Amino acid sequence: MVFNSLTFLLFFGLVLVFSRLRISWTGKKMGLVCFSYLFYAAWNPPFVILLWISTLIDWIAGNRIWTSRGSFQRRFYLILSLAVNLGLLGFFKYGNFLLDNFIAALSWFNIAYHPLRPDIVLPVGISFYTFQSMSYTIDIYRGRMKPWDSSVDFALYVTFFPQLVAGPIVRAVDFLPQCVVPKTGSARQMLWGGILLVTGLFEKVFLADTLLAPVSDAVFTNTGQTGFVDAWMGTLAFSAQIFFDFAGYSTCAVGAALCLGFILPDNFRFPYGALGFSDFWQRWHISLSSWLRDYLYIPLGGNRIGSVRTYGNLMLTMLIGGLWHGASWRFVVWGGLHGAFLVMERFMKRKWGPVSSGHRILMPFILALTTYLLIVVTWVFFRAQNFSEAFVVLYQMFHFNASGVLGQGDIVTVAAVSVCLFGFHFAMRNRSYEDLVSGTPVGIRAFGLALMLIILSLTPGDDRAFIYFQF
Repeated sequence: MVFNSLTFLLFFGLVLVFSRLRISWTGKKMGLVCFSYLFYAAWNPPFVILLWISTLIDWIAGNRIWTSRGSFQRRFYLILSLAVNLGLLGFFKYGNFLLDNFIAALSWFNIAYHPLRPDIVLPVGISFYTFQSMSYTIDIYRGRMKPWDSSVDFALYVTFFPQLVAGPIVRAVDFLPQCVVPKTGSARQMLWGGILLVTGLFEKVFLADTLLAPVSDAVFTNTGQTGFVDAWMGTLAFSAQIFFDFAGYSTCAVGAALCLGFILPDNFRFPYGALGFSDFWQRWHISLSSWLRDYLYIPLGGNRIGSVRTYGNLMLTMLIGGLWHGASWRFVVWGGLHGAFLVMERFMKRKWGPVSSGHRILMPFILALTTYLLIVVTWVFFRAQNFSEAFVVLYQMFHFNASGVLGQGDIVTVAAVSVCLFGFHFAMRNRSYEDLVSGTPVGIRAFGLALMLIILSLTPGDDRAFIYFQF
């Protein structure tokens, strides 16, 4: 079940009606858990079992870690939680990838190995809910929180449907306290949540799927016929597409949760206006980057153990972050490029200091534009189906060959969207979407909302799943 479907609108309408029934708060939470299981089961019902396993193991492990007196027992239950969660993630997401690389490694020694390939189906959203559930036991082990008293609350935390399959990755310390007091979306929350839902759907259905996806597909499925303009326009189109697609989902998730009275964290803060790569990762997929920082980078030593180890920790964190996105070496290379840029940025700041702020607009603009263009280049490895396609597109991006795939209308559309997207993010980098909307006259707000609804009603759509569902 996806947000951009009539099925979800009917489902969400039932959830809103249920949330306003006069029943106990515990009963409502149990109902929300059941609705969340139904939401997930719409893809593949048997995979709900994986949710049950993660919920049960982490609930038990969290309690045992807290009550155990010896350090050995506490570590044992932490390792149990990590082993089960990462084991399921490793099998379903990386099983075929590991097998393929094992076969390739044997071939280097002239050993032919032809095993039966397991028919492994990737459960949607497994990377998201695995990291979310696992952080609960880690935080208890670190003493950052106590085990929660209610198993119903914990089940709702793991399975809450708005952010279940594509984030944001929510921390237990942020979500579980919201389960104490009965929640019913207020009129203000319903209004703002509805605006966010419409905005997110507009980003996904119209901007990502209708305007940009066809251009990106045309270039990356015909790489042998592309030229300089094609390569840049196709990559810029995907850069905008993946933002509108993923930010659109996150916006819908925050809006749907808000209609029910729950607060989810922002996952994007105008990332294409970032002044450098460290700034970018504080704005893009914030819940994942902060998770990797707190549960991987800092435990590795962070920046506390010398510059060389810091660079190594940065690179390792980004390589793992790349692999988190998909079972392919392309994603590892994508993460490695971001790691390399972060290392270079840190080295340059260490050697020459921050960029001078003497020019209040010019220098930040140049830095933001440079960052944006480098990020666009890294997206090639994210979008291409293999390294051959990626290298062809990169070659065309830096060689002035004639264009041969895209029409003039596509080129103008992508150029206009890219310029507006970068300019808007740069102008808004120190503001929030809420500030923008609240500072806009009511009439203009109403007109903008009505316009988005009209465009959505006239857009046929092609039932594209959200890109991050595959992760």
